[in-house]
Order: sequence, then C-alpha cells, then structure tokens
Amino acid sequence: MTTGPQLTTVPGGTSARSGFWYFWASSGISSLGTGVTAVALPLTALVVLDASAFDVGLITAASYAGAVLLGLPAGVIVQRFPMRRLQVLMDLIRAVLIASVPAAAWLHILTIAQLVLVGLFISLANILFDVANTAFLPAIVGKEELTARNSLISGTLATTQLAGPSLGGLLVQLLGAATSLFTDAISYLLSAVLLGRIRAESPRSPAHGHEPFVRQIREGVRFVLRHPVIRPSVLASTAFNLASGIVLAVAPVFLVRTAGLPAGTVGLVLACDGLGALAGAAITTRLAAGLGTARAAVLATAAGAAATLLLPLARSSWTAVCFALGLAGFAAGITILSILTRTHRQTVTPPHLLPRVVASVRFFTWGALPVGALLGGTIADTLSARGALGTACALVVLAPLALYASTVRTLGNLDD
Repeated sequence: MTTGPQLTTVPGGTSARSGFWYFWASSGISSLGTGVTAVALPLTALVVLDASAFDVGLITAASYAGAVLLGLPAGVIVQRFPMRRLQVLMDLIRAVLIASVPAAAWLHILTIAQLVLVGLFISLANILFDVANTAFLPAIVGKEELTARNSLISGTLATTQLAGPSLGGLLVQLLGAATSLFTDAISYLLSAVLLGRIRAESPRSPAHGHEPFVRQIREGVRFVLRHPVIRPSVLASTAFNLASGIVLAVAPVFLVRTAGLPAGTVGLVLACDGLGALAGAAITTRLAAGLGTARAAVLATAAGAAATLLLPLARSSWTAVCFALGLAGFAAGITILSILTRTHRQTVTPPHLLPRVVASVRFFTWGALPVGALLGGTIADTLSARGALGTACALVVLAPLALYASTVRTLGNLDD
C-alpha cells in the first residue's frame, strides 16, 4: 500500500525528483517579488492615495480573502487539474494583476478600490497555487526527504522574505511605491517559466473525479477535524494567523505614522520577519531530531507567542530594534510550527485526500488572516495602532494553549 503519490518519470528516463530544483527556484523567485509587494502595496495606499488605517486593513484583508472564499473548494478544484500546469496559469494571472497597479498609477486612475480588487483576485489565485504547490511536492520528493525539503523551501522563502521587504523599501524610495510593484510581476513570470520546465505531473485520481463536489469537500474537512494531531495544530496556526493578520495590517501604519520611520527603514524592519523565518527554518530539523517533532512544535509556539509582546512595547529611538526583534521571534515560531505540521500532514494523509486536506487546513488557518487584518485596521482607527498590536498579543496566546491542551502535549513526535 502506498504512502504518497507515485513518482512519475519524464521522457528520456529522467526522474521526476530532478524537477524539485526548478520547483525550489520558482518558489524562491516568486517569494522575492512578493516580499517587495508586502512593503510597496501598503505604501502605495499610504503615500500615493493617503489611505486610512482601515483602508490598509481592508487591502490586507482582501489580499488573504481567497482562503475564505475559495479555501474549501480549492482542494477539489486542484485535484481535477494537472497541478503543475495550474500553478503556471496562476503565476501568469498574478503577473497581470500586479502589473495593473503601476499602470493605473502612471495613468493617474489608481484608487483604493482597485488595490482592494487586485489584492482579492491575487488571493484567489494564491490559494489555488499554494494548495497545488503543497500537494505537488510529495510527487517529486520521497517521503524520507520531506522534512529536509520542506525546511529548505521554508529557509529559502525566509531568505527572500528578508531580502524582499528590504529591496522593496529601497525601490520605493528610488522608483516610487507603485512602480516598484513591477518587480513582483516579473517574478511571477520567471516562476511560470521555471515551473514549465518540470516534466513530472502528480497523477490525478479518476476514482474521485465523479463524486459530488460537496461530498469531496466534506471528506477533507472531516479528516482534519477528526485527526487528534492535525486538529490542534490547525487551531494553533489559526490563532497565530489571526494575530499575524493584525500585525500585517497595522505594522506599516505604526512604523510610518506612529514611529515616523522612512520607507527604507520600514522595509528593513519588516524584513526581520524573513530573518526570523530563516532562523526558524535553519533550526527546525535539528530541533525536531533533538526534542521530537511534537515537543519542538509546542516549544516553538510558546516562544513565538512570547516574542510578540515586544511589538506594542516599541517606543522612541528603540522602536525599530524592539519591533524588529518581536517580528523575528514571532516569525521563527510560526515557521517551525508550519514546517513540522506541514510535513506531518504530507506523510499521514492518504494521497487521494491530500489536496482536500491541504485546502481545508488553509481555509481555517489562512482564513484568519483577513479577519485579523480587518480587526487590526478597525482597532487602529478607533483606538490606536499600538492598541491593535496589544490585541494581537492577547490573541496569540491561544496558539500554545491549543497544543498544550491536546494530545500533542503527551507525544514525542507528531506521528507517534
């Protein structure tokens, strides 16, 4: 009985595993452009359109709304199409969407509504791409390599998240906020070219192609909610992402308007999210080997929640340093939890269910991001940006509690 998608072979006898490096390069290049956009898009709203904190929160919420609107059906949709080709198509769609922002700015017709719609449609493309991306990896990587490959990918993404915002802040100062978004459009095009060079395809399961759509969705959700390890892991990730949504929406407003930092410095501070993620990815394999994956997940979640307390404490000349340290620690905790739980899901989920399980998990976890973003924008406008960051600190405590109150607390490894 197999434990994952069967490895396909491309013409000429080349193993599908060789496609991993195209897969890896595609992920890294696309993430670098996304890191630029993470700084440039809210700064475009703040600088070009003089947006309010709620406007920035609305744009951030729209940028993650795909998880709510398409999260559950995404698994069934992905399973009905060749995953690699679907990823290429989503890359091309995202390139066109993001390029429309600088084009509209040059024509002096850019509005908040366009930024919201661009964020929304990119988020819909993102959810299909990400579900296909996660479900496709076991088709080109052996089970025994999954943790190491997931760590490598997370480390690479963390590196680009470190470089992307820094580059974004620099490009905003040199080229302007809107123009710098072309970097992301180009990255999506390069990603599509690299994915197109992979010759392997994850085989679809014809046995499930004619089952009712809702039944297929229900099977994925039921597997997640009934699994004694996946369920609390999802709860912890959801709490993390709810707090993260607040931070994503409020951080640019706090750093620009409360702290008065220039765009270049804002980019450097936000890049510390990538620095923390890189550190987390670098130690995950060693931490899991030394403590066990379950204990490592509990420890990392608690440490990440504690680091968040530094965000609202940032004041005066120490604002940049304190905020950067808090952001890095928060990101490290999220990254370690993500790598460990993602690898666990990829190894214990039956192959025919994997896309639907991935989609179900993203519905719950990523669906918390737009909720947090709207909450953060509302609190920042009503009270203050610092008050919104304090709310994030209160919510993030639920993440370690979710793991500690479950069977995960009694395990050495998540798959025990």
